[in-house]
Amino acid sequence: MAPYEPEQDTTEADELSAGRRKAARYVVPLAVAGVAAATIGLVPALATSGDPDLPKITAQELIEKIAASDTEQLSGTVKISTDLGLPSFGSGLTGGFAPGGGDEGGKGAADPSAKLMELASGTHTLRIAADGPDKQKLSVLDDAAEYSLIHNGDDVWAYDSASNEAYHAKDGGRAGADKSHRGGKGAGKDLPKELPATPKEFAEQALKAAEKSSTSVEVDGSAQVAGRDAYRLVLKPKDSGSTVGQITIAVDEKTGTPLKFTLSPAGGGSAVVDAGFTKVDFGKPSAATFDFKPAKGTKVTEEDGKDGRSGRPGHSGEDFEGFKGEGPEGLNVIGDGWTSIAELKLPGGQGLPTSAAGSDEVPQEAAKFLDSLGDKVNGDFGSGTVFKTRLINALVTDDGKVYVGAVTKDALVKAANAAQ
Repeated sequence: MAPYEPEQDTTEADELSAGRRKAARYVVPLAVAGVAAATIGLVPALATSGDPDLPKITAQELIEKIAASDTEQLSGTVKISTDLGLPSFGSGLTGGFAPGGGDEGGKGAADPSAKLMELASGTHTLRIAADGPDKQKLSVLDDAAEYSLIHNGDDVWAYDSASNEAYHAKDGGRAGADKSHRGGKGAGKDLPKELPATPKEFAEQALKAAEKSSTSVEVDGSAQVAGRDAYRLVLKPKDSGSTVGQITIAVDEKTGTPLKFTLSPAGGGSAVVDAGFTKVDFGKPSAATFDFKPAKGTKVTEEDGKDGRSGRPGHSGEDFEGFKGEGPEGLNVIGDGWTSIAELKLPGGQGLPTSAAGSDEVPQEAAKFLDSLGDKVNGDFGSGTVFKTRLINALVTDDGKVYVGAVTKDALVKAANAAQ
């Protein structure tokens, strides 16, 4: 068991923040999913065995090790489980009530902005491969189907074997990979940040969120992930009111690459998100891995770059605690760090129907979903409904305001009262 590093005090905040900013900037791209996911940002450990005896390292040194990681080539298998406590209305990569399911807007079944949102619930197995900033592949494996997203040079392809449909975009288009975010050169502009799918991507988001003195940071021993020795970096919010209990990142001792990521809720129980390598190889993948040509009979949808759902003007998918520029009407961020709350106005200046189940405007399945999550609340702001998950909670007031964050119901009500 590696030595434990005492919790860092606030006098080290500047040094830690500098290291985190470097880590967030230089994290290597591992997937090319073209979809913003503001409500998902963190994940836990899988496939561990034993506690290797590793040299002592401080939290600051480990953060700098992540920042200095130059891993650009790897392949492997990642298992990701997400448990937000949402009711189940279907399963699998095709159909069901899963977020992003179906063929909304005629974009085609292979559209990444629809398919990859299905990672927001359930357990999925992914195959990933990367060879620098211009070649990445991510495949989501289902029982009887496979969905692949391939970035190779100027082209981004997505293919859904279940429907035999493909989706094609040119890199730099709104559905393409955001290489400026991923660390690549010659990136397109105004592209959305992708849905995190690998431990490294989750680590990037966590380190950004932790750039505050309100975070406890420590090295908590060691672990073995996918047959490799790793350090355990643990981040914990110091402020009350957050629904995040702690985040654990297993960092490869040799390369500095995050191998697994764990988000545990403040309320206890199983991890909200669990993602980690079960197999990993840091060798150069075969060039054929990134080749794709649709077979005869495959329906192909081309992205025109103007109306892609993942690239709506004024909604570029900025990090939750840093909304900037144009966005939803009246968008404002209250507080910072782990207890940030986004405040915005719904179109039309009115809230949800008083009784979702009895409204002709709300589909029956959606009504059941809303009613299962909602708690009626009252305060100085008036009345409204708090919709809950194990991580993200949202207060929708009857006069059309929304308060959302990884915070408790009481924190949302307090924020709404203070905004009056």
